[in-house]
Amino acid sequence: MALRTIRVEGDPVLGKVCREVTEVTPKIVTLIDDMLETMYEANGVGLAAPQVGILKRIVVIDVGEGPIVMINPEIIESDGEQTGDEGCLSVPGKAGQVTRPNYVKARFMGEDMNEYEIEGEELLARCICHELDHLDGHLYVEKVEGALHDVTYEDTQE
Repeated sequence: MALRTIRVEGDPVLGKVCREVTEVTPKIVTLIDDMLETMYEANGVGLAAPQVGILKRIVVIDVGEGPIVMINPEIIESDGEQTGDEGCLSVPGKAGQVTRPNYVKARFMGEDMNEYEIEGEELLARCICHELDHLDGHLYVEKVEGALHDVTYEDTQE
């Protein structure tokens, strides 16, 4: 596994629509492993392939319940509404208020290329929506209500 460079706002790759994955090759397995390592190293809860410069429909998420790898994900159901602070590893040091569904159901392929569904509420729902936006070339800053504000993240590890 290796750390990948996280692309930041202004990088043209972040504005592009990603291609579907048709098979899980050794390169895709390495990409997924690298994405997880990069996300954890950056203290993120989600990371999409375009954030590391790869235009593939792959996201990794971990909101504290273990890693979720989603290939070719799509939201098939959503309900409710939540508004809260949202940040992004590609927009470092900033956050803003974004309204998202409070519940989502998504369909995706796993690393075994079998189809799965996942349901999420609150943070997981927000994270799924946020990461899937990246796959279509959108950043959360397009949805911010009001202005972005500066944030600092304390390193909680001793």
